[in-house]
Amino acid sequence: MKSYLIPLSILALMSIWSCKQNATQQSVDLLFQENTDTWLTLGNAAWSFDNGALIGSLDTGGGFVITKAVYQDFTLSLEFMPDSTINSGVFIRCEGEELNPFNCHELNIWDLHPNQDFRTGAIVAKTTPSANVHTINQWNTYKVECQDAQVKVYINDTLTANYTDTTRLQGYIGLQAAGSGEVRFRNVMVTF
Repeated sequence: MKSYLIPLSILALMSIWSCKQNATQQSVDLLFQENTDTWLTLGNAAWSFDNGALIGSLDTGGGFVITKAVYQDFTLSLEFMPDSTINSGVFIRCEGEELNPFNCHELNIWDLHPNQDFRTGAIVAKTTPSANVHTINQWNTYKVECQDAQVKVYINDTLTANYTDTTRLQGYIGLQAAGSGEVRFRNVMVTF
């Protein structure tokens, strides 16, 4: 009888391990990497690289980088450093190449926005930030969790937005540089 208990317990452990492995297997895309053809630039911002960081800069106007791939359920993580004048943001679930708060979710990066309802951490025109975080001239983290209709936004591990939208469930991902100044992005990664 004991000889059957050992193989059954080993079989049970193997089954649990196998299920756990399958549940944790995910794909990861590194976005906006130098010398790749997986993204486009739009608008008049200048985009360049310095020590692995993507830099968006301009004197006036606006510009974007946008993925060629569409993403549905995912976690987006990145680091960003804005100067005090730039209007920047992260755009998710965009319908096309015209990025704005109405055909995307615009996650703002602009501590000094004239309308503080749209400051850093807001989903512009959809939800105000639940916490004020200060990001100017320092490296910060953005984490965005998109699962079905739920969008959760964290800056420096602080939840700033929790939004539900059943109409926008997939789309492109973009980064913005607008107005004037400079913003830096690095370690942009989507897990799905």
